[in-house]
Amino acid sequence: MAVNTPAQQLVRVGYSGTGVAKNLHKTIEKAGLWKKRSLDIRLIYFTSGATMAQAMVGNDLDVADSDVPAMLNAVSSGVLDGKLISVYINRFPFAFVVRNEIKSPEDLKGKRLAISRFGSSSEVTTRMLLRQFKLDPDKDVRIIQATGTSRLPAIVAGQLDGTLLGTYDVPALLDSGCCRVLVDMLEMPLDYARFGQVVPTQLLKTKRDLLLKFSEGLIEGIYLFKTNKELALSVLRQEGIKGPEYSYPRIAAAMRERPLPEIKGVQAVLDSVRTPKSKVTQAKDVIEPGLIEEIDKSGYIIKLYGK
Repeated sequence: MAVNTPAQQLVRVGYSGTGVAKNLHKTIEKAGLWKKRSLDIRLIYFTSGATMAQAMVGNDLDVADSDVPAMLNAVSSGVLDGKLISVYINRFPFAFVVRNEIKSPEDLKGKRLAISRFGSSSEVTTRMLLRQFKLDPDKDVRIIQATGTSRLPAIVAGQLDGTLLGTYDVPALLDSGCCRVLVDMLEMPLDYARFGQVVPTQLLKTKRDLLLKFSEGLIEGIYLFKTNKELALSVLRQEGIKGPEYSYPRIAAAMRERPLPEIKGVQAVLDSVRTPKSKVTQAKDVIEPGLIEEIDKSGYIIKLYGK
């Protein structure tokens, strides 16, 4: 006798970079959490958040993960009609690394700093950090585009003087002996909606139940990543992450049990991407917390963590 199984629902999920978002999704996939919810998650890699935003504008993505600043930049400019439904890291999981001869922020003057792409969150964050250093991003340094895979060898070879690296990439660079961490941004007490999901506004109206299942799977995945160290480390090793014992506890601690998009962190993003031409400038106009709130009110998160 044939057993009818629910048809899997396709969800096209974009991500940029090769760190936090990808490894969380790989953990979710390895634990079978998408299959459990009859979801067919198609992960699509983009070289930057700016190109991911373009794909969503072209209706080629259902969910954009990882690069919240780049996505909200597109929303703020009026290019994309989208909403932020979750924020699972409300900090900067990055380190600003520099050549060993650079001892202080003042030494960055006149130096070559790399970003992934103009308009990406790596540019936004680099500029924000430089302003924290009391440096003018347009006058005091030279900002250069370089893809994520080319930045490491370029800084090792001395072709670049500094760049923003994801926490997962730091051990490999430190092992080269060429460079040091100038600032570990996870230690900075700044609310900033860095990792989460943006979806087209129309999808919230037409496929809310689908997004609810997706959000629940995300929440369970965060729980597993935070509490099942061996599972998470197995994913990191499989992905070729060097020194996962360094990066894992930092990322796991930064992941939020209740990934609600909150006004303060979202407003910090909008302020960082604002231009005189920005059309959407208030956090309340870009967030949709209803999905996470519904899951939270059901008691699901409390049950997961046993609290």
